[in-house]
Amino acid sequence: MTVWSVIGAGVAGLAVASELVERGAEVQVFDPAGPPGPHGCSWWAGGMLAPWCEFENAEEPVLRLGQQAIDWWAARTPVQRHGTLVVANRRDLPDLRRFGRRTEGFREVGAEIADLEPDLHGFSKGLLFEDEAHLDPRRALQDLYNALQDKGVTFHKRLAPTQLRNAIDCRGLHAREFLHDLRGVKGEMLVIRCPDVTLTRPVRLLHPRMPLYIVPRGDGIYMLGATMIEAEDSSRITARSMLELLSAAYALNPAFGEAEVLEIGVDLRPAFPDNLPRIRRLGHTIYANGLYRHGYLLAPALARGVADLALNNTHSEMVDEDRA
Repeated sequence: MTVWSVIGAGVAGLAVASELVERGAEVQVFDPAGPPGPHGCSWWAGGMLAPWCEFENAEEPVLRLGQQAIDWWAARTPVQRHGTLVVANRRDLPDLRRFGRRTEGFREVGAEIADLEPDLHGFSKGLLFEDEAHLDPRRALQDLYNALQDKGVTFHKRLAPTQLRNAIDCRGLHAREFLHDLRGVKGEMLVIRCPDVTLTRPVRLLHPRMPLYIVPRGDGIYMLGATMIEAEDSSRITARSMLELLSAAYALNPAFGEAEVLEIGVDLRPAFPDNLPRIRRLGHTIYANGLYRHGYLLAPALARGVADLALNNTHSEMVDEDRA
């Protein structure tokens, strides 16, 4: 039996390995950094399964393929199906109307906001995307990792040359040596603790300078994100981004001004020019890359496409025919 060598243990690599194993393939995973952790871009994700909201500034495949992600993840890790609430301050209500024109799958809410999220203050209008969901990215990575180990998948830090013939490269920006049109998009986020505020679903605030999302992690812990900067420096968060993130959270509820900052995350998201993922077969290696800001949303579709190509030579829409 062919043994497939998946390179990279981030969300793309683990999703691909999971899909292959579930279809009966024999798989081993290689990552020089070891198990999932802060070294990976996937560690710092929001974990929002929000295809309808993302459609506001994304291409149609993000909406269509992203809708399949919720059930895929729910079969493998806990998923919270409470929807997404989008709000704007009174002066920014034109932005809320614009957001509604560019999306679908929502209903307008007004006074109901106080019932949905009692700890949101001062918002008279919003959009509720009831079919959206979210997960804890770190829990999801660990659950995939553990499930693969339970199914006999071995994890290694080095890839032997003899294993390159059936390799699937999911290394993100580390694959730019072969994927020359791949670029990095800087994202910055914060993890904070604020036990005085209780939110039950992701909330998006349409802020004029930087739209904010805040995702509840439980026990008063929240993820604030995230910037999108066309830059390749992931060493530090900028002062401006830190101020914008915290001030936007403060606009949701002044109690966030007393929050503890637990973590600061900075990463580079791999993206192709159109910000859609690609599957390319170059020589004996299949490259699966370019998840951009849609890692958890599009990883299931990417994984299915890779499995179709590797096991059946079937080309999904993500296969880059011009370069494969």
